[in-house]
Amino acid sequence: MGNTVVSSWNDFDPLKHVIVGRADFTCIPPTEPATEAKIPADSDMRGMWGPRPLETVERANYQLDTLAGLLESRGVRVDRPEPLQWNQAVMTPDFSTGSSFGCMPPRDVLLTVGKEILSAPMSFRCRFWEYLAYHSLMQKYFDEDPEFRWEQAPRPRLSDAAYKAGYFDEITIEERLERTAELDFVTTEHEPLFDAADVLRMGKDLFCQHGLTTNRRGMQWLQRHYPAHRVHAVNFPGDPYPIHIDATFVPLRPGLVMNNPNRKLPEEQRKIFEINGWEIVDAAQPAHEAPPPLCYSSVWLSMNVLILDHGTVIVEASEVNQIEQLDALGFNVLPVEFRDAYPFGGLP
Repeated sequence: MGNTVVSSWNDFDPLKHVIVGRADFTCIPPTEPATEAKIPADSDMRGMWGPRPLETVERANYQLDTLAGLLESRGVRVDRPEPLQWNQAVMTPDFSTGSSFGCMPPRDVLLTVGKEILSAPMSFRCRFWEYLAYHSLMQKYFDEDPEFRWEQAPRPRLSDAAYKAGYFDEITIEERLERTAELDFVTTEHEPLFDAADVLRMGKDLFCQHGLTTNRRGMQWLQRHYPAHRVHAVNFPGDPYPIHIDATFVPLRPGLVMNNPNRKLPEEQRKIFEINGWEIVDAAQPAHEAPPPLCYSSVWLSMNVLILDHGTVIVEASEVNQIEQLDALGFNVLPVEFRDAYPFGGLP
């Protein structure tokens, strides 16, 4: 037996072991129902697909390697995935698409709940095989930790029945906001769908963002799979592209959570935090007015921090407003240049 111990219940207790992704072979995938919902109408990615430019991959990998080195220097064990050749077609009996995506953000795919790591079903066709980049690591953990549970959520078919046809045809931002506020999303309830990055872990409570990548049926599956947990559906009116909770609602330490001021948790849903003595603070404004080129995500990746322990946090080095806020909240802030990695999926 080796020295692996899988055990994690939240995102803010002292970090001992982490998987940091890689940018190798990452692609801009062809348009599909799920990506069409995610890419803003004015994005420079519209109409583009294929391998990302090599120089951008190299810059992203440099910053990922730098992050891994910093974590290792602080005693954190760092593992890395094995990138596949993502620039090849994805074909199943139900669909085909021109390429896969990549394996830069492990947190999108892998959900750790206690002694278990669960591969999420994912709602993007281009991400259907992404879990394979972590297959060797999962086998290693299985061999080294006799209590580790290696699980896979039901593989979705992702046929046309999983999506609402024409959901975003000629739609304005205002209409997007109306639809998301009404919990009307591109995914249907045909089969369970969720991304791991839509799930916020707080001990026996799992808060799941209902949005473009996670549906009600996915949350029902999670509740049945984790019967000892309480699974809460949350949503954030004000977000026209509700995908992944980690740039919207971020616990920093026990009793303190940071909320995107443009995507506030509704009052009724805030009560569970307030009656348990948690303070919810508005995040600082991003330092940038636009995301980097060829980036899916919004400027609110400024919130996508990495907690090392209750007093230490890693923040992207140019996000000076977020750094200042966290410093004022009593954190030791470690600035790390990571903006070149943002287009590949945010923080790992």
